[in-house]
Amino acid sequence: MRKLRTIEMKRLSIDEFREAAKLPLVVVLDDVRSMYNIGSVFRTGDAFRIEGVCLCGICQCPPSTEIHKTALGAEDSVSWQYFRTAVDAVGELKGRGYTVLSVEQAEGSTKLHEFVPEKGRRYAVVLGNEVKGVHQEVVDASDGCLEIPQLGTKHSMNVSVTAGIVIYKFAEALML
Repeated sequence: MRKLRTIEMKRLSIDEFREAAKLPLVVVLDDVRSMYNIGSVFRTGDAFRIEGVCLCGICQCPPSTEIHKTALGAEDSVSWQYFRTAVDAVGELKGRGYTVLSVEQAEGSTKLHEFVPEKGRRYAVVLGNEVKGVHQEVVDASDGCLEIPQLGTKHSMNVSVTAGIVIYKFAEALML
């Protein structure tokens, strides 16, 4: 086996990316404080051609050296919008017809492996702060919660790792 060279991968240009069909998914970041986590979400979002990212509350916005360090330019290809609060973002997305799901451990949550995204629907997933998770008022405003089952001693995962798992779930069901 031989690793492919970058030129052999025939990646899209930023303009081609913007015109390409998108995974019908928006990622909402609720008070994510680490710019490296934000950059990682952009990079994963680019890899799966998500519709966009909503940066809310204390989230830093591009341009940012720290975001760029992990996004590696994906902050230029993936569209993004800033909202004062994640509740504001959820309200706007629901008004545009998105089904909004918070990724959180909550009563009545749906285990991610049991969730089947429906073709033809547009989704938004809300990922929370590295310590406090998704704000309760955002959970209340959501259409439901998705939960990644965890088998170890910790009760949470890094937000950028969670984003990768959740985005892949949607890509696998709707695009791949």
